[in-house]
Amino acid sequence: MNLIIDIGNTVAKLAIFDQGEPLEVVHCSNQTLDSLPLLCRKYPIQRGILSSVITLSSLVMERLGQLSFPVIRLTHETPVPIKNLYKTPETLGADRLAAVIGANAIRPNRDLLIIDAGTCITFDFIDKHGQYHGGNISPGMEMRLKALHAFTAKLPEVTADGETPAYGDSTETAIRAGVYHGIAFEIEGYIRQLQKNYPQLLVFLTGGDRFSFDTNLKSSIFADSFLVLKGLNRILAYNDKI
Repeated sequence: MNLIIDIGNTVAKLAIFDQGEPLEVVHCSNQTLDSLPLLCRKYPIQRGILSSVITLSSLVMERLGQLSFPVIRLTHETPVPIKNLYKTPETLGADRLAAVIGANAIRPNRDLLIIDAGTCITFDFIDKHGQYHGGNISPGMEMRLKALHAFTAKLPEVTADGETPAYGDSTETAIRAGVYHGIAFEIEGYIRQLQKNYPQLLVFLTGGDRFSFDTNLKSSIFADSFLVLKGLNRILAYNDKI
């Protein structure tokens, strides 16, 4: 069994994989990994992989050092089963790379756009030949809502939960709907632009935020909340063979 550790900007995800499929996924603090000891006692783990987009705390380092099995940390030097064309691989977020590899493992030999809607929204493209071309980074929903309040004198801070009408009928709904629909239109725009050059494009959606799309796009969109975890597990298996 494999232990997958994905430490993000706001939370950490711990997953147990067996035969390429997740058995259990838990969320915990990205500063403590408080669920790690119990999970390790529960399963006969043989190896692990760690991905982090933040600097590891001393407590996390201590807990990792107590593990009885080897854990590799994903860096730009870790061998991966795709060709990375990113010009600055040392600056590429490990979560972005893992999501791309996860999507490529699920649908190999296809042109893929991977959209991760979390703290930030990332758009990454890998072609049918397994070549990762890179992608773009945009503010996520919470970030946009907070920015509208922080950088204006009178706009209130609005939560993501609530009505998102086509046209806001109050300042609160105008802000929330503006952000929500703006992101949806942004995503649809990326998809349509890529489809001009890659008409058989498939789209993978992952991350915590969900958005609605034009009906003519739905057949090419797949939602997978475990895409990053699956990619990390694929990288771990690849490194076990070389």
